[in-house]
Amino acid sequence: MEFIGYMGDVFTPINFALLMIGTIGGLILGATPGLSPTMAVALLIPFTFKLDATQGLILLGAAYTSTVAGGAVSAILLKIPGAPANIATTLDGHTLARKGQGAKALQLSFLASLVGGVFGVMLLIFLTPLLAQWALAFGPSHLFWLAILGVTVIGSLDSASVVKGLLSGCIGLWLATIGFDDIMGAQRFIFHDAVAGGINVIPALIGLFAIPQVITMFANGRKYLEAEVLSVERHPIREAIAEVVRRSRALTIGTAVGSFIGLIPGVGGQIAGLVAYDQSRKMSPERQKFGTGHSEGIIAAESANNAMVGPSLVPLLTLSIPGSPTAAVLLGGLLIHGIFPGSDLFDNHPQVAWTFINSMLIGQVMMCIFGLYVAGLAARVAQVPNAVMAAVVLGLAVFGSYSVQHSMGDVYVMAALGTGMYFLERFGFSAAPLVLGLILGPIAEANFVQGAMIANATSNLGTYFLTGPLNLTLIAIVVASIGYSVWMELRHRRYTTKDEAVAKEEALS
Repeated sequence: MEFIGYMGDVFTPINFALLMIGTIGGLILGATPGLSPTMAVALLIPFTFKLDATQGLILLGAAYTSTVAGGAVSAILLKIPGAPANIATTLDGHTLARKGQGAKALQLSFLASLVGGVFGVMLLIFLTPLLAQWALAFGPSHLFWLAILGVTVIGSLDSASVVKGLLSGCIGLWLATIGFDDIMGAQRFIFHDAVAGGINVIPALIGLFAIPQVITMFANGRKYLEAEVLSVERHPIREAIAEVVRRSRALTIGTAVGSFIGLIPGVGGQIAGLVAYDQSRKMSPERQKFGTGHSEGIIAAESANNAMVGPSLVPLLTLSIPGSPTAAVLLGGLLIHGIFPGSDLFDNHPQVAWTFINSMLIGQVMMCIFGLYVAGLAARVAQVPNAVMAAVVLGLAVFGSYSVQHSMGDVYVMAALGTGMYFLERFGFSAAPLVLGLILGPIAEANFVQGAMIANATSNLGTYFLTGPLNLTLIAIVVASIGYSVWMELRHRRYTTKDEAVAKEEALS
């Protein structure tokens, strides 16, 4: 119950103001198609430089929470998910809105998000300190394998292809070696003065997540979204609350599925929402109503994608393994403020850790309240022309990259990495494992070198890194995560091939 002692810190004027700004801004950004939660958080990081670590994390955490929930606004009113996590919400949410019940759909969405989000943050509160204490037993060899595990898990789950995901992670690990070797001081892969000091994480994050989207939006030209914004009429909130309580089965399934999937590194809200929707449909006696504007579909999907947020931070705050691409960006924000996740965070920076977590709890309530009021406005913002939105995002990206070290070199790095990522995405590569490689690369290298020094003094290198229960467990998880992803990809290809063959036969007959 240590977190209660720091609850008052959330309500200091500056912290509460940042929580409000992050929540409202996140709702609007989340409702804007094309601006993913990961990109929104990456663009916000430069604005935290002048803030202390607690204030910066409050802003980033509020934006993370509310962008996921805000994506439901455009999913319901425009039939365009604000983020991949809201795909399942479009199935029943937009259908219900087309029946003239848009307000009801939004109320169900934000109320379900509130319940799922609060449960997820409570899991974060009670699981994180336990795992952080367990992480005290970790030595350099274990931290090295954890860093590798982080890259392989998200690399194998966040890409269309396991091979491409792992290759993205390897590219990130290579980028992390650019600059001077911290131990020997040797120069490595310095092709230009802009990278003489290595690649700064913030310009890299902004470039990899924002620039590909900017190029895509510019490519779409000046056209407006053709989707019609459905009107939001009045609907009694007490009726929506009664509906959510009455649909407790869907709420429980969504919250449980989202919380469980959030704990698995690299899976993300998209999977949580779709799995919860599917399971809720299978267990419902009214399964035939799913897809026709059924409230259970909205409640299951939205409670799941917000319940995922808190647990996705558990492996991040304890073991430095992000549970989602957005959590990977938050890891960058922590490291920039000189805070390393794990037991160090709760032993030496308890005020930072608990105020941040408490702000996410309060932020869930604020997200629900503001969400019900700004939903209509957020949907209008989503109709801003692509070219205008791209210009705004590009301006923020250049400003954010330059403000890191007041260097045009960082802007060049941001532009080069972003342009390269745009072309890599055309071939099915993902930015998330690349970013993980860039962030976790120095951690893996430092612990490998430290472990090698210990091994030279006490045993040989192989014995130190490849023996012991914890080392073997971590290695087994690395192999299992890759093996599982390969099996899932082969299974998907087999079913896809079978479906294509059936479609071909039907076309010929």
